[in-house]
Amino acid sequence: MRIIVAGGDGFCGWPTALYLSKQGHDVTIVDNLVRRKIDDELNSNSVTPIATLEERVEKWEELTGKEIQTFTGDLNHYDFLREVFRQTNPDAFVHFAEQRSAPYSMIDREHAVYTQSNNVIGNLNVLYAIKEFAPECHLIKLGTMGEYGTPNIDIEEGYIEIEHKGRKDLLPYPKQPGSFYHLSKVHDSHNIMFACKIWGIRATDLNQGVVYGLHTEETKMDPVLANRVDYDGVYGTALNRFINQAAIGHDITVYGSGGQTRAFLNIEDTVRCVEIAAENPADQGEFRVFNQFTEWFSVNDLAERVQKIAKEEGLDTQVKKIENPRIESEEHYYNAVNTKLRDLGLEPHLLTDDVIRDILRVAVENKERIIEENVLPSITWK
Repeated sequence: MRIIVAGGDGFCGWPTALYLSKQGHDVTIVDNLVRRKIDDELNSNSVTPIATLEERVEKWEELTGKEIQTFTGDLNHYDFLREVFRQTNPDAFVHFAEQRSAPYSMIDREHAVYTQSNNVIGNLNVLYAIKEFAPECHLIKLGTMGEYGTPNIDIEEGYIEIEHKGRKDLLPYPKQPGSFYHLSKVHDSHNIMFACKIWGIRATDLNQGVVYGLHTEETKMDPVLANRVDYDGVYGTALNRFINQAAIGHDITVYGSGGQTRAFLNIEDTVRCVEIAAENPADQGEFRVFNQFTEWFSVNDLAERVQKIAKEEGLDTQVKKIENPRIESEEHYYNAVNTKLRDLGLEPHLLTDDVIRDILRVAVENKERIIEENVLPSITWK
């Protein structure tokens, strides 16, 4: 298939682009490279050194003989997006190209407005481009399990049957997002569902859990293909942040009581889930929702596991509870359904001690790149 990977220079997008290319698809990356600029804004970096996008795709072609075309530009600029569609005529559009950090969206008014305008308007432009230039194109949109929040009932896959005053209906599952970033994802979902209804677009919303991990088989082929690893309090997800704290001998800092429970998946499963969605497209006019995760853990679970592996590696680190910078439930019920991707063939890579150890060893090898003051939260919801 001809597949566009928007946000293909990022943590999820880059390994996905390589994986799809290796599987024989004609892959095009679209990215405005803003994530690299945000590193400069935050005085932060990736633990792993990362090459430029141009160097990355050149190395990939050198190693595999497979070309990945790149377009540098912004989905918010419709003239640019229109030209990308005209030149590529995609069968599938994999949409990672959004500002993905909840803390970043909570810095101030400017960052909240940027997050929502970038994400919502960019996604709306994609919907119009599909309608106008590639009506058979399958939109594979990366959503988030964070759209659902932490309700006191089981989380279904996108829809829930409601019985009210003697009548039943299958309705979109209620959303309780926890940041302006998560709200942008909810708005995206509503816009996509509406576009499917009125224009007959086919779309799959992948409500992804928190992604951890480092390598895929493709990114391990050469250092130039290495993926980025975020560790700071803005973009670093809980597990990766804990591992990098341990690598430099810092306390593993748990927000609040640590009972917050979230869905997780390995980066190797991210790329496979996208492939599954692409190879099993939604029907015309269908807005399909898959919950894309493999396990769930509390923050305390993750902290204790990282501490255990760190000690086995000779690193003495303590788990420390700190004031929670977020407004969220710290003790809650959590049970989410994730059967659709498994039914289509997903074989999960689970969070083993060896996975944690592998990431930790890479962090130790690159610990001189970790800026210590960045491993603590600097942004509060209040």
